[in-house]
Amino acid sequence: MPQLPEDIIDRLNQMERRIKALSTAVNTRPAVNEFRPATQTGSVTVNRPLFRIFDGYNHEIFADDIMTGGLARPWLQLMPPLPTDTTKWPSTTSPAFTTIARSSNPVWQPKMRLAVNTAASAGATGQVRVLVDNVQFGPTVTAGTTYDYLGLLPGDMKTRFGQTMNIEIQALASGGTVYAQAVLIHGAQT
Repeated sequence: MPQLPEDIIDRLNQMERRIKALSTAVNTRPAVNEFRPATQTGSVTVNRPLFRIFDGYNHEIFADDIMTGGLARPWLQLMPPLPTDTTKWPSTTSPAFTTIARSSNPVWQPKMRLAVNTAASAGATGQVRVLVDNVQFGPTVTAGTTYDYLGLLPGDMKTRFGQTMNIEIQALASGGTVYAQAVLIHGAQT
């Protein structure tokens, strides 16, 4: 076997050490799916990195709250406490569909889940339905049953993002009063 010059063997040994060092570094680096504040050396000042995520249409879909921590966007709406006495719920005695409750909400997600408790006075019958921007959303239910529907919002999500949608609960009654009260609402992904 021919004799190799010493500098080639030294070079091979150096390359082997570098490859081991790189291999160790790759296997011991922190996970890239974690975001942590960086501190300045020798100081108690903490730099809080801004964390923003945008979709393909440049809509800001996620942002952190750098002042106190937690979620800044999307902000999540919470339902207020509601009366349990059905006679205090929105209601109608009309034989035609009538809007008895309305709200406006931003479009952040392509789907929405809405649950509505319904009731009818003694001897009454009726129906309850929901409209989103004047388009029926989900089924029409018989008064006394729960409306609970998860579905796509009407319209094009790409152009509706961040805009306001109008939600209406409508009811009709025969022989008395029909009541309806929204008890759950939230956006959902597809």
